[in-house]
Amino acid sequence: LLLSPLPRPRTASGCALETSNRTTVFKMVDGEFFHRPGKDEELIHLNVGGFKQSVDQSTLLRFPQTRLGKLLNCRSEEAILELCDDYSDADKEYYFDRNPSLFRYVLNFYYTGKLHVMEELCIFSFCQEIEYWGINELFIGSCCSNRYQERKEEELEKFDKLWLGEIRKKVWIRMENPGYCLSAKLIAISSLSVVLASIVAMCIHSMPEFQRRDANDREIEDPVLEAVEIACIVWFTVELVIRLAAAPSLKKFWKNPLNVIDLVSIIPFYATLAVDTKKEESEDIENMGKVVQILRLMRIFRILKLARHSVGLRSLGATLRHSYHEVGLLLLFLSVGISIFSVLVYSVEKDDNESELHSIPVCWWWATISMTTVGYGDTFPVTLLGKFIGSICILCGILVVALPITIIFNKFSKYYQKQKDIDIDQSNNDHKEKYNELPYFNVRDIYAKRIMVLSLRSGVKEAPSKSVGGEKKYFVEEHCFAAAEVETATEGVWL
Repeated sequence: LLLSPLPRPRTASGCALETSNRTTVFKMVDGEFFHRPGKDEELIHLNVGGFKQSVDQSTLLRFPQTRLGKLLNCRSEEAILELCDDYSDADKEYYFDRNPSLFRYVLNFYYTGKLHVMEELCIFSFCQEIEYWGINELFIGSCCSNRYQERKEEELEKFDKLWLGEIRKKVWIRMENPGYCLSAKLIAISSLSVVLASIVAMCIHSMPEFQRRDANDREIEDPVLEAVEIACIVWFTVELVIRLAAAPSLKKFWKNPLNVIDLVSIIPFYATLAVDTKKEESEDIENMGKVVQILRLMRIFRILKLARHSVGLRSLGATLRHSYHEVGLLLLFLSVGISIFSVLVYSVEKDDNESELHSIPVCWWWATISMTTVGYGDTFPVTLLGKFIGSICILCGILVVALPITIIFNKFSKYYQKQKDIDIDQSNNDHKEKYNELPYFNVRDIYAKRIMVLSLRSGVKEAPSKSVGGEKKYFVEEHCFAAAEVETATEGVWL
């Protein structure tokens, strides 16, 4: 056990330790390590994605096989830069372009000797992150270990039972996780570019300069824009088919709103193609032309495909999905206010010839615009009492909208930050592709290794020759655990 320094005084709930040249003083209470840096101890400064923390060297040297432990043993700047993204010799600061929220758990591992799994993270992204920091899975705490292995086995078994499971697994991860490897990033960038090109082409088509008509004065597509449209549809179709073929579960695939959006985005093109084919044989050409125009307008739904590449849009969807009570409350408040103020303003404006508020439906429009503080100004009260009612309507609208909006905004901030942390964690994966492959884990072997670790950690042997003041002291061997083997150090700590 490599331990960090602490003052010597002992308490009823802990014990004080003596030190040698390499070993240091520590204090243990209720099975936890409490870190207190000494006065003469040198600190190093870590900057992980903007999160700065000063840590004493002995804390990191407790685990010399990890990335931070190896960093302290580097003797040249070139060796340091191989383990971190940037280094300031003057400030003694090491910079890592990694997920700052996850690093807090990594830092806690150095203090406590235990690693805990974040439930909201993808299990394989979490595995890749701790692999980057050089932390072995054997250090995962017992409270998280079983669930961690179960989740990993569940993800692997989804593809193991499928035909061409290994190939489908690789394709699925690259299609769903843009930060997985270079090929996944290229696919995501290409998909985003095609979506933007399709939206731009649709907008340009509405401009008079790019509109074409045939001999029968019917509107036709511009040849260049039509070629762009066909190319985009081919990409969208191939992408959807590949996702569908690689999906581990068709039922869960169609439950994902993003996949439904992908399907809806290509339906208008094929529906328009079918209508154009039958239009020549149809007698009601005018009605069929209107159907074609409506289907073409439905192409605007492709903009929703940006949600696959936008943290904000996904967070907005999650907020609305989890805030339907608050949204319903907001609509209820607005409906009640609109109903009340529309009737009130109608009752005082109906007899005035200059006023346009001569019916309750028109007053509904005016009350809606007023309560939401939009104020188009197309309809407005002209009487003194009507203006007073309008002022009260605006003030009530501000209060009614402000109450639920605060709750919805707080939820949006929560889901946005959560989704952003997950995306940063995935995009920070800069390992080579061979290290990104999903590893094969045998639960039986992992269990055997954990038993070996526990037995070595409990290897305390009495040393009666080492005693002070009649108190017995014990020798605990230091052990460094690598991924596939257990190395025993030659020195120890005297209790």
